[in-house]
Amino acid sequence: MPRSLSIAPWRLWLVWAVGVGAYVLSVTNRSSLSAVGVDAAVRFHADASTLSLFAVIQLFVYASMQIPVGLLLDRFGARPIITLGMIVMAAGQLVMAFAPNVGIAILARVLVGAGDAAVFPSVLRVVAVWFPARQAPLLVQLTGIVGQAGQLLAILPLAALLHATSWSIAFGSLAGLGLLFTVLTFAVIRNRPPGREADVSVDTETGAIRVVTSAADLRQGIGESWRHPATRLAFWTHFTTPFAGTAFVLLWGFPFLTVGEGLSPVTASFVFTVYVICGMLAGPVIGALSSRHPNRRSRLLVLPIIGVQVVAWLAVIAWPGPSPVWLLILLAIAMSTGGPGSMIGFDVARTFNPSHRLSTATAIVNVGGFLAALLAILLIGIAMDLQGAGTPDTYSLGAFRIAFLTQVPLWALGAFFIVFERRRTRVHIGLDRAR
Repeated sequence: MPRSLSIAPWRLWLVWAVGVGAYVLSVTNRSSLSAVGVDAAVRFHADASTLSLFAVIQLFVYASMQIPVGLLLDRFGARPIITLGMIVMAAGQLVMAFAPNVGIAILARVLVGAGDAAVFPSVLRVVAVWFPARQAPLLVQLTGIVGQAGQLLAILPLAALLHATSWSIAFGSLAGLGLLFTVLTFAVIRNRPPGREADVSVDTETGAIRVVTSAADLRQGIGESWRHPATRLAFWTHFTTPFAGTAFVLLWGFPFLTVGEGLSPVTASFVFTVYVICGMLAGPVIGALSSRHPNRRSRLLVLPIIGVQVVAWLAVIAWPGPSPVWLLILLAIAMSTGGPGSMIGFDVARTFNPSHRLSTATAIVNVGGFLAALLAILLIGIAMDLQGAGTPDTYSLGAFRIAFLTQVPLWALGAFFIVFERRRTRVHIGLDRAR
């Protein structure tokens, strides 16, 4: 019997809606320096490397917390973990609201990264536990699509509020929203549907069915997940597809568009909006193709998505003089496919891992995209400083273009391992013969 038949539909969707609302807020918190990066540089007297450090440390904490969060989710369920994440995120934004120097601001981003790390995996677990398996791929894509609205909140209302009031009021408002969703998540979300006392695990390799009462041993759970080549394929998929868009939206895009390309803040915000909206539109299409062609995901979707981003960025970098707005919009559209493309990694991990280690496998995959993003952000910042363009007064289009070339090795590394692990996965599941 499908898991949702005994549950009122309104309750199913209420649980999902509150979880997705929390994810929207976590994306807003994650992206809260995107449109105010120049303001942050001025407020904290930060050069490019230091400004990169805010995002790099935040993403490092996020990535390093994924496996612990996955193990905690497998042990305690979604409700306590997502509630704790909202509390920690709210505390981080409150610290940022009144941070007097770079050191305290970095502490604030550590807290934001730690809290953010708990939210998305928790929502994915809610989807996996509350909804039938046939709905999971679409709901994962829908969760990612709706969550990206948080970027719009960071780009437009937050920047407008900061410029209309003050730094403390803007970031204090984010802390207040975090407290609100702390209450909502605790009140609405439950670990499992009513009537079920435990999660049932079906091992996808042996077909054995058992009741899950505790998390697997730390070393065993991580080792079992990583040893399956599909988990590694999912990791590299999530590593390679979204990092360019993440680095662009999280920190370097707005300074590049306004100071480097000479766009007005309004036009730059429009480019960001195109990025978010096109990502939301691409999600259902990519999700449907991923579900329809599960054995061709890498060749049909992942590698072409990477190729489109590489071509778009090289066109912008090679353009003589400032790029026309239409080309920057095409760049935004190309990067917007990365977020939905990264969700394919979660589809792959869910398909080939038994449910008793689902959150652990999901966590491993989630590390990939944010590890690549923090490397990209850090490399761009270092490249800017090495060119003597480390502060808003010294930013230049030429320096930005050279700095963005540091993304190319990350694309090449990820594409190589996608091809390599795809072959090993197909051999492992019997679609191809071992050579």
